[in-house]
Amino acid sequence: MKNIIKYAAIGLLVAVSSTSCQDFLEAPAKSTMDEQTIFSTPAFAEQAIGGILNCFAETNSYRGRFIGWYGPNTDVEIRKSLSASNYNSISSSENLSTFFTTATNSQMDTENNFYAMWYQGIERANLAIRGMRAYADFSNAELRQIFGEILTLRAMVYYDLIRTFSNVPARFEPLTEETTNLPKSDRDDILKQILADLDEAADMCGWPNENAKTQSSERVNKAFVKGLRARLALMAAGYSQHLGSSGSGSKLSLSTDPELERSKMYQIAKEECLDVINSGTCRLLGYEEFWKTFCFESHKAGQEELYSIPFSDGRGRVLFDLGIPHNNDKYVEGQADKGGSILIMPTLWYDYDKEDVRRNVTCCPWRWEGTEGKKVISSNGSTWYIGKYRYEWLPQSRWTNASTNDDGLNYMVMRYSDILLMAAEAVNELDGPSAAAPYLKAVRDRAYPNNPEKVAALMSSAVTSKDAFFKHIVRERALEFAGEMLRKQDIIRWGLLDDLMLDAKNKLTAWSEGRNYTDWYGVTRPYSTLPWNPDKFAYSVYSATAPDGEEILLQGLEYGDPSTNPGDWAAKDWNLSGRESSGFPNGRLSDWLYARTPSTQPYWPIWFNFINSSEGVLNNDDYNAPN
Repeated sequence: MKNIIKYAAIGLLVAVSSTSCQDFLEAPAKSTMDEQTIFSTPAFAEQAIGGILNCFAETNSYRGRFIGWYGPNTDVEIRKSLSASNYNSISSSENLSTFFTTATNSQMDTENNFYAMWYQGIERANLAIRGMRAYADFSNAELRQIFGEILTLRAMVYYDLIRTFSNVPARFEPLTEETTNLPKSDRDDILKQILADLDEAADMCGWPNENAKTQSSERVNKAFVKGLRARLALMAAGYSQHLGSSGSGSKLSLSTDPELERSKMYQIAKEECLDVINSGTCRLLGYEEFWKTFCFESHKAGQEELYSIPFSDGRGRVLFDLGIPHNNDKYVEGQADKGGSILIMPTLWYDYDKEDVRRNVTCCPWRWEGTEGKKVISSNGSTWYIGKYRYEWLPQSRWTNASTNDDGLNYMVMRYSDILLMAAEAVNELDGPSAAAPYLKAVRDRAYPNNPEKVAALMSSAVTSKDAFFKHIVRERALEFAGEMLRKQDIIRWGLLDDLMLDAKNKLTAWSEGRNYTDWYGVTRPYSTLPWNPDKFAYSVYSATAPDGEEILLQGLEYGDPSTNPGDWAAKDWNLSGRESSGFPNGRLSDWLYARTPSTQPYWPIWFNFINSSEGVLNNDDYNAPN
């Protein structure tokens, strides 16, 4: 920890020659000046934002390890390459997802891990905040905007630290000799500080398009600040692991801090979300339209994208880790196997209604193959890719990206639909389902643009009680944000981690056996009506290239599909087997979803490298490590 913070202090500012956040992450360093000059002058103070963002783009920061490894396994996302030989191995990268993670995990236990890079960014923010409080004239609107952005970026990093590690050191002042090493703080102390910071930041930042800097969603605006504060308030109102929970007694519990009392937190979430909604500064786009726009990287403020971390063209592995794989086709300039580290849960396709437009955008059982650019069906039912992130939706100039790993797509942090669904959740808790219904309905109207009768039926079911409405929120957030790595924190804070993971496992098992299943929501999934082949213990799935020569035609994925080949189509026998040489039923994906009860280890440990260098100050005593 000592070396990490020292390195951060040495490289506080990364000066830039442009105000573009994209340029922040690729600009060369320039000489620094004295604090008073820097933090009283907008053109110089703004460079502190570039210094913070530079930490986000480091190899093992957001750019690499975090984007690709945090998020699965949940009831909607799953780690690729799980098997009987690695899901419960304390030395494998797969145990990062199976609630079986050790502090010496080889993928994470390095001195330049994102834990280090994030604290480097926090130190740079702390120095800038101290400097601006001392020297900035906050009657200057530009300096106010910059200061609000820095407060918000620091809060965003702490949010990610807490949802990843739970209890971490609270460092809100620049490093001194006495504070080189700090112990963990209870997450509640950090939450109270960043909730207050964001309240201050909201007064500093402009709404989308209110000033020159908020015309792009690559810059922090008031809508994102308020949305992040709402997200943190809902986190504080929910279940988490505190410093008092250690060893075999590790457990998820509600906060006992009176300042974070649940109704107070729901009230904050409600007020912040309604402020954004009533401002009229954001709006939903069509679902596929939004993701195409995002991948095309217009990042225009005032639409659905509230904030995304900006990567330069040669940095960032969003598509490489989360996107649909491409192999030697025109969209990746002949490079092989880019995309698909994290997958969609195989049963999620069937959780969507057939007419829900989000289904075909999100769940893709195919990949791109060959120079002719054809879509090829997955070899088994275990492999469903996240369809929101697509190389083919990038600007054409980016298809020739020279980097083998990086694609430059921004990392999505928050969308307007999250504001609507957080509002629905908070208002339901405080005022009941009828008052909350319009916010949920807005999201469902977008999901079913051609079927208002379906929306009406769903809403009629939702408003019968507060508990019923809450279950609709749980389901809607799964369908809306699948593949965006928000689900794990959601099901932890709701206290539903064990219930929904068990439900996911049982649902996978039922699907792999061709039998119906009634899930946690009380909905029966009629898997027996899919084209089941009892002799092969698999589903009959057929595919063909569409007349345009690029798209793919599929049969066998819809309830009631026939089991016979519709023509000279390629045939696949689909199940969850195929990952082990022993074959089904000795090994299948549902057996490898988690290695032990998820709530015994909902977070990652602080990595041993940082424990070892902390001079005995840091420990993982609050962490229930696997044996």
